[in-house]
Amino acid sequence: MATHMSKCRTWSRVQRFGIAAYRRYSSGSGYPNVSLSSPLPGIPKPVFAAVDGHEQCETKITTLENGLKVASQNKFGQFCTVGILVNSGSRHETKYPSGIAHFLEKLAFSSTAQYGSKDEILLTLEKHGGICDCQTSRDTTMYAVSAEVKGLDTVVSLLSDAVLQPRLLDEEIEMTRMAVRFELEDLNMRPDPEPLLTEMIHAAAYRGNTVGLPRFCPVDNVEKIDKTLLHTYLRSYYCPERMVLAGVGIEHEQLVACARKYLLDVKPVWGAGTPANVDLSVAQYTGGMVKMDKDMSDVSLGPTPIPELTHIMIGLESCSFLEDEFIPFAVLNMMMGGGGSFSAGGPGKGMFTRLYLNVLNRHHWMYNATSYHHSYEDSGLLCIHASADPRQMELERAKTQLKSMLMMNLESRPVIFEDVGRQVLATGKRKLPHQLCDLISNVTGSDIKRVSTKMLRSKPAVAALGDLRQMPSYEHIQAALSSKDGRLPRMYRLFR
Repeated sequence: MATHMSKCRTWSRVQRFGIAAYRRYSSGSGYPNVSLSSPLPGIPKPVFAAVDGHEQCETKITTLENGLKVASQNKFGQFCTVGILVNSGSRHETKYPSGIAHFLEKLAFSSTAQYGSKDEILLTLEKHGGICDCQTSRDTTMYAVSAEVKGLDTVVSLLSDAVLQPRLLDEEIEMTRMAVRFELEDLNMRPDPEPLLTEMIHAAAYRGNTVGLPRFCPVDNVEKIDKTLLHTYLRSYYCPERMVLAGVGIEHEQLVACARKYLLDVKPVWGAGTPANVDLSVAQYTGGMVKMDKDMSDVSLGPTPIPELTHIMIGLESCSFLEDEFIPFAVLNMMMGGGGSFSAGGPGKGMFTRLYLNVLNRHHWMYNATSYHHSYEDSGLLCIHASADPRQMELERAKTQLKSMLMMNLESRPVIFEDVGRQVLATGKRKLPHQLCDLISNVTGSDIKRVSTKMLRSKPAVAALGDLRQMPSYEHIQAALSSKDGRLPRMYRLFR
């Protein structure tokens, strides 16, 4: 039977191309002269599926009477991801000891009014194949649960209890103090310095204000944070108008019904009232330098130890994610790219970014050169984890890579959930993937030059960690960034 079908396919090709053409192309002799950019003879024109604009209605948003926003995007499947995002993070701790958001992250999903312990919560979620997590950033706190769709009522009830009715027992707070101390010790001992450098570059860029405040609880504040202080903070920031209930993989009406049931008329454990101590400060970019002399010779011992390194991160002010220039900055960050000396991951992956071509490929002593872009509601920071000057590369490749990364990430349900929640929390609406792709496609070379020129006018922020005896001065770094060739004075050059 298989042989008969193969013969039928062969004969159909002969009928379509003719015997002479078939003999020519089946032998492969004709193909070397055919351009890959031209369609092959005899191949029918492909027909692609059309979207027909159905994405316009994917993300639905409803605002309840108490100000809470409910946002959802339906997605076929047995499981859903649902969570509560709060406009609250370390940037809001100006009037409090730093570290409250870090504590709340560790205390999340502990005992509540309905559940006696974290184990009870986990057992409840296990019945619906669920897991839970809490993450805090500089501007957002996110409580999230992934579980079966049929357990949505239980999930929203649990989320409401975890966010609004935490018991904050003395033993839980003491365990959190231990967990925070351990994390701080690990932060200073781990071979990868990126989290510590990220802290330092924000402290240098926004000295003493908003997103420059510590993301991790300082050691001196671990004993200062107690139940009374936590309730005072929660009373100001954990209010419905600063929250979004977001869900992916569920019907919008079903999520709104659960929100009305469990989040509309609920009195939080710290008491209801008008928020009185909310910090509305706008981020003030200052620039500057934060240095930490540290012995990095023994951070990674073993059969293949990491060599002793000095880590430098240089940042410049970019823009808020609400501004039109955010997309050109995202493309610029993709163009710069970079990574570790051995992190290419395969042919073509990252090898065409300018940090790879002009830094890692040219200077064998460079261990890492990576670009990062941190963007917030009122400011942004573009950083390079290395003291190197970027050159140029192809714009279209960077735009295509950025769109590809965007679409691939949005294949994941938890990523869609976070995207929906963060956009609605910040702007009250959501830009859909095809709209973002259109904005990326419209970025031109002049846009990149414009945002780069604007960025280079700002004072640099510098974070340095390790053996800093040969570290250039802040004034010399600033002068190099503002010069035409980006070079430091000759005293710092390897070959004078």
